[in-house]
Amino acid sequence: MANKRIDEPTGIETVGHEWDGIEELNNPLPRWWVILFWITVVFSLGYVVVYPAIPLAKSGTQGVWGWSSRGQLAKETQIAEAARADVKTKLASLSLTQVAADKDLLGKAVAGGRAAFLQNCVQCHGSGAAGSVGYPNLNDDDWLWGGNVEEIHQTLLYGIRQPGVAETRTSAMPSFGKDGILTAAQVNEVASYVLTLSGSAKPDAASQAGAATFAANCVACHGPDGKGMRQFGAPNLTDKIWLYGGSKAQVAGSIHQAHAGVMPAWNGRLDPVTIKMLALYVHSLGGGEDFKEAPATTPAVDSGNAQPQPK
Repeated sequence: MANKRIDEPTGIETVGHEWDGIEELNNPLPRWWVILFWITVVFSLGYVVVYPAIPLAKSGTQGVWGWSSRGQLAKETQIAEAARADVKTKLASLSLTQVAADKDLLGKAVAGGRAAFLQNCVQCHGSGAAGSVGYPNLNDDDWLWGGNVEEIHQTLLYGIRQPGVAETRTSAMPSFGKDGILTAAQVNEVASYVLTLSGSAKPDAASQAGAATFAANCVACHGPDGKGMRQFGAPNLTDKIWLYGGSKAQVAGSIHQAHAGVMPAWNGRLDPVTIKMLALYVHSLGGGEDFKEAPATTPAVDSGNAQPQPK
């Protein structure tokens, strides 16, 4: 303060400090800035009164208007639900086949199913439904338990190997190595044979020995040709689609200790209309089968072992 002085060229008082010969003039704030500042002060005081603003011990001030972001969301959700009410009523009253016959309604159902998929299914199947290790790709035409829309709907309703759900579909591949059913050498031989079924490996002495072991232990579920059977959820071993990996070590690992993937039952978790929309969305991804085809005995795929998490 003692160093304040009047700057001779401008006639304005300095603020009193100096650095390396440089001093600062004590210019007044611009009038527009001062006006704007006081406007913001008044606005903030009004905001505190009108809107929720001050946190308290257990909640916060509610504001005289009683507005809240949650309340606004609830109102917007209610409006959206009202707009979709007619569509949901139709979906609830029609069968999946009837919905599929109505192109306009089907389009709306698929759009709703996609939204439900992004909320509930991407954690396992991915945002593009391409799956990952242990979680099947829903875009292809390979299905363990059936790929028509009714079968997809059943899988969504009751899941696969879902504990506590009587209607869930269950299959159990023995852990041939872990349970001592086959020796380590036999497991390796069967893996060699399984790889020849899809052309992933050439026949050799090990695969020839594995063919006999396969015939004695595996054909009951996978069939004599290795193409699987859907009534057991047994995958097709003749393609090159592997849910748990298709290297010899991975196939041998699946034979040694079977996988038992679990898909949740969505019945009771989601409302019936949402499950319908999900079934129609999954069916529309590219691999969905015709509504009248795919009997239970047709080959099923998705893995080179018998216990993937199914579609």
